[in-house]
Amino acid sequence: MIQWKEEAVITANIETVWSLFSDKNIKKIMPKVEEHILIEKCETEAGAKHRQTYREGKRLETYIVETLIYQDKEAQKKKQIRFVLGKAFEVTLSFTLIKIDESQTRLIYEGENRGVNFVGRAMLKLAGKKSNHDVVMEFLDRVQVEAMK
Repeated sequence: MIQWKEEAVITANIETVWSLFSDKNIKKIMPKVEEHILIEKCETEAGAKHRQTYREGKRLETYIVETLIYQDKEAQKKKQIRFVLGKAFEVTLSFTLIKIDESQTRLIYEGENRGVNFVGRAMLKLAGKKSNHDVVMEFLDRVQVEAMK
């Protein structure tokens, strides 16, 4: 299992940053997502489900993303999602936004990638922690860049 928790201060209002996690903007911060379609409930509530298609090189992978937590308060917002990728990995991601002031937001990005079968567990053991850390930091940088546009 791989776990992470990283924080960044985003130079933008909390509402601007939060909007990047909406369905219509998700591809801005997750450019490998090719399709993100709501199939159950409403995007702004726990229990919502989306069919998502992700591109990794030439391969496309489609899976169901379930929203576990959806909180939208004035000074703090949180979205937690879970999906199973390639029948091998259960991925849980959490995005927490905390309002610092009118022009700064703290983003806490937490996640867990767990192998659900022998192949998944073996692949995670072979995966480098540095590689995962680089992907996490790249995501935080992308949110900063998109929030400032």
